[in-house]
Amino acid sequence: MQDSTKAVQAGYDKGEFGAMSVPIFQTTAYEFRDSEHAANLFELKELGNIYTRLMNPTTDVFEKRYCALENGVGAVATASGTAAIFYAFANVAEAGDNILVAKQAYGGTLTLAAHTIKRFGIEARFFDIYNLEELESQIDDKSKIIFFEVIPNPAIEVADIEKLVEIANKHNIILCADNTVATPILCKPLTLGCDIVVSSTSKYCNGNGSALGGIIVEADSAKEKIKNNERYKHFNEPDASYHGLIYTSLDMPIFTLRARLALLRDFGGAPSPFNSWLNIQGLETLPLRMEKHSNNALEIAKFLESHPKVLRVNYPGLESSKSYANAQKYLKQGKASGLLSFEVASKEAAQKVAENTNIFSLVVNIGDSKSIITHPASTTHQQLSKDELIAAGVPEGLIRLSVGLEDAQDLINDLKSALDLI
Repeated sequence: MQDSTKAVQAGYDKGEFGAMSVPIFQTTAYEFRDSEHAANLFELKELGNIYTRLMNPTTDVFEKRYCALENGVGAVATASGTAAIFYAFANVAEAGDNILVAKQAYGGTLTLAAHTIKRFGIEARFFDIYNLEELESQIDDKSKIIFFEVIPNPAIEVADIEKLVEIANKHNIILCADNTVATPILCKPLTLGCDIVVSSTSKYCNGNGSALGGIIVEADSAKEKIKNNERYKHFNEPDASYHGLIYTSLDMPIFTLRARLALLRDFGGAPSPFNSWLNIQGLETLPLRMEKHSNNALEIAKFLESHPKVLRVNYPGLESSKSYANAQKYLKQGKASGLLSFEVASKEAAQKVAENTNIFSLVVNIGDSKSIITHPASTTHQQLSKDELIAAGVPEGLIRLSVGLEDAQDLINDLKSALDLI
């Protein structure tokens, strides 16, 4: 099936009721047939619903549909995109290990990696996506995962995925791509050689800012890389918390299975069934929306590039972008989603522009059908120092736009009026 068909049909069997809309199973628990049935479910002798913290029929449809779009083999949904990233890290790393994270990443991800994960005894090492020698020089036998964003937010660049795959495979280490901004409509990292994809489904997947959510999707290569690999002993040895289960002995996707059985079980960051249902509705129109977001963003990027008060524009769809070649190579038809950023002379000028638009709303979100403007240095990346902001590609004068589905000329006029004030 093609993406437009998968987005509407995948993962759902209408069953005995014939309901065209996926039902919302708004329940916490499920009745067992008898004690033996309950025991079989807990021992994985049978697959089925136990408790909504672990699985839910509505969420199951969402997982299968998103997995189909990413061309994955298994998926597990989470309460938010941040939860998905944390579980991806925690699924492979423990105290004494290290994770490798691209400097060009969302501010919340950088804070999670640099500070919160550190309290678990896990070291984060950072690399520049334009200097992959820096990445390779930091890998050792305690390195457990390489993490990058396909289109980093808000740096808005495109990494050389092929080279990242080459390095990860050379060292037999899991490669995880955050595909939130590109979505599986514009890029399929698993088909390019990545082992894991994470996404904040709160963004473009949902499409209207109505529901939080996240998801982890795995490729066949994840299990192949983990099996008999000294880096991932806990997948290859009995899990004392789950009846001595050895994950690599199972004939099923194991990265997302362990994320479900160990991390959702113990940390509890599961999505609500209603949010899963809302995100299913968003998926149905995702292919159409990504086309419109991308087209609008390119028009606006071209306008900004020609504006005398704009110092630079970050958008991979522009031929002037240093990521243009990678965008043409890795993104469908070179379409680069609806996220772009541009720089003005100062922090004060950036704040003034952000405060004086009428159609663009001053909001810390992306991927909405409504256009959004954000000053990252004051908000999403506020916790970073000036030097850290520059390293992350987020100088103080940077403004981020999440371009919505409105008329492109109306949006251009709105930005022009705001820029005229500085």
